[in-house]
Amino acid sequence: MNHELRLDVEAFLYREARLLDDRKFRDWLDLLTEDVRYWMPTRHNRMREGPDEQWEVEKELDVLGFFDETKSSLALRVERFYSGMAWAEDPPSRTRHFISNVEVITTERANEVRVYSNFLAYRSRLEGLEGEEDFFAGRREDILRREHGEWKIAQRRIIFDGLVLNAQNLSIFF
Repeated sequence: MNHELRLDVEAFLYREARLLDDRKFRDWLDLLTEDVRYWMPTRHNRMREGPDEQWEVEKELDVLGFFDETKSSLALRVERFYSGMAWAEDPPSRTRHFISNVEVITTERANEVRVYSNFLAYRSRLEGLEGEEDFFAGRREDILRREHGEWKIAQRRIIFDGLVLNAQNLSIFF
């Protein structure tokens, strides 16, 4: 893999994280292709049958997700944030996105790369005893596409490490 390509992709991912943490959601939307698929499938564990029964991690359930969105549905969510009608974000969340273990793989399409990364997203809102703090950890599988010389997210699959989300809501972006 080309070292400059990896650095370029990492810079794109870090910029995306900064836009989300700075609540520049309209600018973040500009990082998405028009045909983007942005989804977080659910997961579950099950007991393997047989004499040596053990727990094993079941694959993600692609037919059921915490969310499965298009650019249009993401734009509606973003505009709700600016409307004052997003009660789950009143007061607004403070977030911090950490991205690591970035792996860039070239594809058969010259203008696309597959990117694997790990994430940790911290979310805090409210104050005092009523305050909420959430940590989300997992991995992302992205397809980035070059459009007009700029990287855009064409596909993002968010694979949450937990089986249960204890957060009050999923109003942040990953």
